[in-house]
Amino acid sequence: MLTPPDGLPEAALAAALGRCWGMSVASAEYRPVGWGSHHWAVTDTAGSQWFVTADELEHKRVSEREPLGTAFGRLRASLAAATGLHASGAAFVVAPVRTGHGEPLVRVNDTFGVAVYPFLDGQSYDWGEFPSPEHRLGVLRLVTAVHTAPAAVRRLAPVDDFAVPHRDALEAAFDPGSDVADCGPYALRTSLLVRRNAAPIRQLLARYDGLVARARPQPGRAVLTHGEPHPGNTMLTADGWVLIDWDTALVAQPERDLWLIDPGDGTMLDAYASATGVSPMPDLVEAYRLRWDIADIAVDVGRFRRPHAGTPEDDKAWGFLACLVERLSQQPS
Repeated sequence: MLTPPDGLPEAALAAALGRCWGMSVASAEYRPVGWGSHHWAVTDTAGSQWFVTADELEHKRVSEREPLGTAFGRLRASLAAATGLHASGAAFVVAPVRTGHGEPLVRVNDTFGVAVYPFLDGQSYDWGEFPSPEHRLGVLRLVTAVHTAPAAVRRLAPVDDFAVPHRDALEAAFDPGSDVADCGPYALRTSLLVRRNAAPIRQLLARYDGLVARARPQPGRAVLTHGEPHPGNTMLTADGWVLIDWDTALVAQPERDLWLIDPGDGTMLDAYASATGVSPMPDLVEAYRLRWDIADIAVDVGRFRRPHAGTPEDDKAWGFLACLVERLSQQPS
């Protein structure tokens, strides 16, 4: 995120780090990197460096009425799976550092989930295409290892139910009677954008539902998945490739990860099948690809149906939303 959160002063963050991790903070530098979470580079009084994240639980809900406590519990479960996987021997998993009570995440000010990570030196990457075939293949190997996580680790993670996060907000926006124009500068613009493009958005939703129904996902194929193994969630360190940002970890069909790695020609899908004996299902590859775009729309629609002030984050999210809806509306049905 571009700016520090208003509801989490650095003094409150430092107090939480001291109370839960026994950390005495010497300095905390906000890092405007990534999207979705707030980040700080923290140095303690012993000179050790840490990478601290804070997630606004309101943005982690999957529906308008979901309690913040449920969102916290799901985030905690995903991070617990990451810590469990790292503890099982998967050194490439950059997992949270447990608190003194063994927790991967703590709730601060009721509205934030805070986690602490080791500070890594290495090459970072951005969202987008893999910069090289070697990078793509390296991530496929990591994801294959994630998919073979022990059952005890897999049981820690939430289970994917194929729901689209904030679908309720998106569908509400189709109805002019549900407008919330007074909650912020992008509220009315969002409602008008959705209604102007209602037909292609509804077609996307119907296509997604049809693909999931046709594929008939099999629980026996479900594995632990990272959820977002794109280049921006990888680093190249002195010890090799690592995977970061485990807040989206779920038990799901393997295609949830694979669609992001395959370049579109099936080569990585074939490589995965050769390595695991599990043949990816084309309908599920396409379903997860569609859900990514639909969820991006729905999450931002939900954001702008809640009170917002027009922050730099709001401006950026609006730009993403408008461009994505325009691109999808121009695709053939």
